[in-house]
Amino acid sequence: MACILNIETSTDVCSVAVSENGACIFDEEDHSGPNHAVKLGVFVDEALSFTDNHAIPFDAVAVSCGPGSYTGLRIGVSMAKGICYARDLKLIAVPTLELLCVPVLLRELVEEGALLCPMIDARRMEVYAGLYDRALRPVREVRADVVDADTYKEYLDCQPVYFFGNGAAKCMEAINHPNARLIEGIEPLGKYMYPLAERKFLRGETEDVAYFVPFYLKDFVAKVARNPLEKAGLTR
Repeated sequence: MACILNIETSTDVCSVAVSENGACIFDEEDHSGPNHAVKLGVFVDEALSFTDNHAIPFDAVAVSCGPGSYTGLRIGVSMAKGICYARDLKLIAVPTLELLCVPVLLRELVEEGALLCPMIDARRMEVYAGLYDRALRPVREVRADVVDADTYKEYLDCQPVYFFGNGAAKCMEAINHPNARLIEGIEPLGKYMYPLAERKFLRGETEDVAYFVPFYLKDFVAKVARNPLEKAGLTR
């Protein structure tokens, strides 16, 4: 098996974990808000000190690769790349929506034939979402959905669908289907990355450290503040 440093920064939660041989042996989390620029370096230093003190060599760094927060993903991937360069380690990209499914499959009793629909909040009634079966095989591609009663109806008419993640609760009233199941409190965390990261490592599914970029899903558009005089209609 392998020893992997797992970094997750795709939402407001910042988390770092170390996994070895199918178990999580170190875990740090911050749920107080988008503090990745402050917390991530501290958590990584603690994780590296932990493994160095126990003489555990790393084999790879896994990072949640999106979709999710543009800034959060950039911070996480930049940190992961820096560690890979410094320690000559492999880089593993873990899709964030697949990661969200892991605690559901570990902790929840999912009905036979049901589908999993992890959701990350985007804005208003928009979410980043995908659909998976219980073996984490994609049923529908990941995309940005503007959610209404018809968005998932073709799937809900056939089987139960479990919705979870920080974009799910706001969508339930719009979805309003008897086969819709909401699971609350599910977050993408570093301590849940190891099943996906170790599987990719064993398969040799690693990334080019120099050229890898996160999966933002939508182009990032920087908004330029309007000139206050223009806003007041005082410019020509």
